[in-house]
Amino acid sequence: MSGRALFDKIELQLVRVLHTVISERSVSRAALRLQSSQPAVSAQLRRLRELTGDALLVRGAGGMTPTATALELLAPAAALLREAETLFGERQRAGRGAGFEPATARLSFRLAASDYLDPLFLPELVAHLQRLAPAVQLDLQPLSAEYDYRASLARGEVDLVIGNWLEPPEELHLGRLLSDEVVCLVAENHPLAKSRSLSVERWLDCQHLAPMPLSPGQPGVIDQHLAQLGLSRQIAVRSAHFGQLPEMVARSLLVLTTGRLFCSRYLDRLPVRIVRCPVSFPPMAYYQLWHERSHGHAAQRWLREQVREVARGLVARAPAAARVKA
Repeated sequence: MSGRALFDKIELQLVRVLHTVISERSVSRAALRLQSSQPAVSAQLRRLRELTGDALLVRGAGGMTPTATALELLAPAAALLREAETLFGERQRAGRGAGFEPATARLSFRLAASDYLDPLFLPELVAHLQRLAPAVQLDLQPLSAEYDYRASLARGEVDLVIGNWLEPPEELHLGRLLSDEVVCLVAENHPLAKSRSLSVERWLDCQHLAPMPLSPGQPGVIDQHLAQLGLSRQIAVRSAHFGQLPEMVARSLLVLTTGRLFCSRYLDRLPVRIVRCPVSFPPMAYYQLWHERSHGHAAQRWLREQVREVARGLVARAPAAARVKA
């Protein structure tokens, strides 16, 4: 029989029987430990003898004694069983929705996220996960037009993507985090800050500030909707550093159009004001997206629950100027 054919006949349960019989030095005790019957273990021992070409256990003065070959096989069998438990044990428990203990878990979560939702979201999420799962490593990656998050999710390079899209990809699972009203953020000395009636034409004529789009070859969600209405605005500045946009607004006559929750965080920190947007935008919806490959994994389900909880907590503690729906 060829080496490959011999290898194909080896089953994990057979390795477990080998390790248990040699460790116990008794077929009957091995059967009890394996929760099997003595005839079944004897039959498996016969198979092991055929596969190894060795007696494995022989009678001695004090009972059954492992052969030299059996003793050589004991350590590799134990190592193989440990590796199998690492490979399959956690995954099987995760598939049943059990086996994940955040307080003692040692694993890594990989997230790709925009900071459009709220400047406090990622800091709050990190603090929350540190409290509940202190040994977990969290890798955070920014979203950009150059980053193919759909391919990264499919390849397992990232576990979760958090952001806002007019139409999230259909092949991915999604969980809605919150919906936010679209408003404008301007400097307190901007003419729009004192305007009682802002027309669409006046708003379009302003100098606008916008984040870099998250999808290659496509405008951002604000400009996508404007294009559907047959409108376009004048964007004077595009920036990949979304968290710095309010500072740019405060020091200029630029207009930032985005979610109310994000804007409201800066009202007490910067000389800025929120004004109504004259264009009727649909609510800005924020999602977490994940791939089918991680859909049933217990640790991943737990992570998604924590993301949702942190997002809802930010909404509940939002300033009065932020009317946001979870």
